[in-house]
Formats: sequence, C-alpha cells, structure tokens
Amino acid sequence: MHPVRLDHTVTDSHQPPAGSAPPVPGPGRVSAPAPSEEAVRAALAGVIDPELGTDIVELGMVRAISLAEGVVSIEVALTVAACPLRDQLRSDVERQVKALPGVERVEVRTGVMDAGERSALMARARLKAQDRAVATDIPARTRVLAIASGKGGVGKSSVSVNLAVALARRGLVVGLLDADIWGHSVPRLLGMEGSVRAEAGKMLPFELAVGAGLLKVISMGFLSGEDEAIMWRGLMLNRAVQHFLEDVRWGALDYFVIDLPPGTGDVQMGLARMIPRTEVLVVTTPNKAAQAVAGRAADMARKGHIRVAGVIENMAAFTCAHGESYEIFGSGGGQRLADQIGVPLVGAVPLDATLAAGGDAGVPVALDDDGPVAGVFAAMAERVVTEISPVVEMGSCSAHLLERVEEALGPVRT
Repeated sequence: MHPVRLDHTVTDSHQPPAGSAPPVPGPGRVSAPAPSEEAVRAALAGVIDPELGTDIVELGMVRAISLAEGVVSIEVALTVAACPLRDQLRSDVERQVKALPGVERVEVRTGVMDAGERSALMARARLKAQDRAVATDIPARTRVLAIASGKGGVGKSSVSVNLAVALARRGLVVGLLDADIWGHSVPRLLGMEGSVRAEAGKMLPFELAVGAGLLKVISMGFLSGEDEAIMWRGLMLNRAVQHFLEDVRWGALDYFVIDLPPGTGDVQMGLARMIPRTEVLVVTTPNKAAQAVAGRAADMARKGHIRVAGVIENMAAFTCAHGESYEIFGSGGGQRLADQIGVPLVGAVPLDATLAAGGDAGVPVALDDDGPVAGVFAAMAERVVTEISPVVEMGSCSAHLLERVEEALGPVRT
C-alpha cells in the first residue's frame, strides 16, 4: 500500500452522527444488500478524468475500495496534490457510487501518486489516446518511418531525404512529410519550388519520379517563404502536422517517411496519437555526447508506445583523396546507441562533401549511380525493405479489408 495523504472526506449530507449505529430500516422498508467491490469498480468506470479523457479505473487512480455496513470508502490517487480537478473528481466518485443499491454513505479519500504510479498512468493514457488516432489518408499497408534525433545539427533531414530517395529508387512509392514545421528544409534538399495545389478539398503533394519509383512530398516550405519565420507553439504545430496527414491526398504508398523536428517536443508526442503504427529510426553522430542526447529520442518513442526500429549514424569517418580515414567526430556512437537500446544499426553515413553539395544543389546524393555515399543509402534502403520494416502484402488480412472499406466509405476510426 502506498502512503496516502488524506485531505478530505466526502460524506452524504444526511449521515448519522459519528459513533451512531447504521440506519435501521423502518416498517415496510427492505434494505438492499451491500454492493460488491466489482460493482463499485464498475460504477467508478463512469468517472472520467477530464484532462486525460479516460476513466479513473482504467488509469489506475483507484487505490483501494472497502465496504462495511452500507458505507463505501474509496482511495483515489491524484497526479499532484494541488490537482485543480480534485473537487470535480471527488464529487463524481461520490455521485456514481451513491447511486448503487445498498450504499448509505460514501467516503472519498484523495492521495498523491508517487513517480512510479504517475509513469504507469501516463503509459495507460498514451495507449488509450492511440485508440483515438486521427483518420488519415495513409493506407493501412504503408510502413511509416519517422526519422528522429535528440538535437539539431546531426543531418537528420539529409538522412530523411536521401533514405526516401533510395527507397523510391527500388521502384517503390514513397511519401515524404517534412514535419519540421519551424526548420523545414526538404524542398531545398530536393530542389522543389512552388505552391501546393488543392483538388476536391485535399492538398496534392509534389511528385518526383525516381527511376521506376515515385516520391510524394509535402512541406510547410510549400506554404510559406523559405526565409519566413514560423512562430507557432505546440498546439499549432500539432495541428499543422495533423492537416498534412488528414488533408493531403497521399494515395497509394509503400513507405511514408516523416522528417521530425529535432528533440522530444509536441510534434513527436502528437505523432504517437495520430499514427500509432509509426516506427522510429534515430539519427546520431559518432560522438558520445550526441549518442546520449539521441537516446532521449528513443526513450520518448518507447514511452509513447512507438517501436524504435533502428539507429542511423551520420558523419562517420571522413576519407580523404589519398585514402586515409579520419574519425573527426569520434567513432562508434551509432553502434553504442543501437546496443544500448537493443535495436540494429541500420547504417553509417560517412562524412562526405558530396552529401552537403547535393543538398545545396537540390540533387540528393542518393541519386548518384556511382558515388560511395549513394551506395550507403542504397544499402540502408535494402535493409529497411528486407529486414527492418518490410512491406507486407496483406492479401485478405483485416488491414487489407479495412483499406477496401475506407475506399468505399472514407476513413474508418479503429
């Protein structure tokens, strides 16, 4: 039993004085039997935490229930002592339980959760939020890969663009969402310009043929000037990403690559709710400091019940013209992080001037048929397709049937 801070007891306004005997039924009155603990829990399932949108039983906020001669005592654990919803929750608990037959009086005690209880509550809340995922235009069979980093400056966007291009070069249809609303750079990296067109209430992504494959791209950079600052905060950022998921006609996709903003902020948390089937690839540089920060991105993904699929090391060894290799940013950070979080190292991208030059020119290095860096991205795409996150042909499975229903009726909430 966790220690409980008792701060209030709620009772019926007509309760008998302390120490008096329980009420005795008068002539012609039949006393209902006391409810079971299961019945009380079922009643408490009707008490919804207004902030989290889930009942207090599901959230693990009900610590204990005791019943004695028509009196029901309940312990409710709150996330913080000064919870502004304390009185509302207490009132709702009393009302729900008092309605049960056989209940003469309800006593509600409130306490404060410890760190472990709060962590468990948030995990349950995230799982329930995933059940309310938004309806998107992303097909059910599409593998969703979010490219994440613990901080900026590690080349995450370059990795996102070149991996998406390498996947498309395999003859696949790949969606690329620039979810870095503040720091959008995907249009420049791909040499794309122009404004987004709309058709029948849906935005149309920009398209780029890549060999036998196709790249479909959407970015805030198509809606604002490249030099224009986007001064939005959490809610607006999440709404922008949600619009790109709901209001873009993505069509058939094999892979959907999301270039996340750096860090562990609102967009990353919102993604866990909007596309729960997302898988994360974490980008780090070889040095230990970057590895430690990148580990936080992996930790956040897992706390959001999102699978971490692998690690990509960027800015690995530099090889000069005469063949000597230099580990300018250290070595082994990608493998250490992969070992630490128990996932594969998908690949290590060398520090090479052609990567930056290709980005500046709007011609991704992954398009180069003969370059060594293009070979690295091709090898990573091979691992993604065959090992890390292969596209599964679902035939008659339920996900494929869901796609058919969506085609006929529109997006279905699952």
